Amino acid sequence: MSQPRTRRRPDEAKSLILKAAEELLVEGGPHAVEVRAVATRIGMTDAGITHHFKSRDGLLVALLQHGGSRIRAAIEHATHDWVSRGAQVSELVDSIADVYEDGYGELAIALHAAGWRDGGAGLLDPVVDTLHAARMPSHGRRPSRTDTRLAVAALHQALATESAYGAAFRRSAGIPEPDATHHRQQRRWWVRTLVTVLDTDEQLSARPTGH
Repeated sequence: MSQPRTRRRPDEAKSLILKAAEELLVEGGPHAVEVRAVATRIGMTDAGITHHFKSRDGLLVALLQHGGSRIRAAIEHATHDWVSRGAQVSELVDSIADVYEDGYGELAIALHAAGWRDGGAGLLDPVVDTLHAARMPSHGRRPSRTDTRLAVAALHQALATESAYGAAFRRSAGIPEPDATHHRQQRRWWVRTLVTVLDTDEQLSARPTGH
């Protein structure tokens, strides 16, 4: 049953709209995020939704940006005092993957296919900084920061597309069901790969940062 329609401040209305859109995204994926469904959920008219976001596409873009804020907050939380408390690389992988599992991976793919591009940069800089600081020197030389960035970018790409393509890619490599459907082994593979490629430990410890 829809809620009675009430007059709300613009910032409050936008927040409620995005919250409802996020709930629909988690429940049914990007196709479930329709203006009418959002309006019904919070007791607002369709026109009220389009007043704030112009169109369904505008709402989806705003929702993805909202998801980006969630991802950044999760990353900042995961990396806060990581080195000093000896946190696990697996925490990093899980914290990013959990956000995309809430539907944001499929939403990002759908919007990208429709032509939308995110102009933001450096979302994963805290992750790059933390992992790079933990890398061991090789033959007396500082490790390449570019290599660290490329490793983190590959991880991000894989986690963002996991919900849409992960099982299919595993099946294409000969992994049978039900293992292909479950992502846990793949996440653990990413942890081992990061540790190996970046020559660090699964449990991070403090080292001077090299740029």
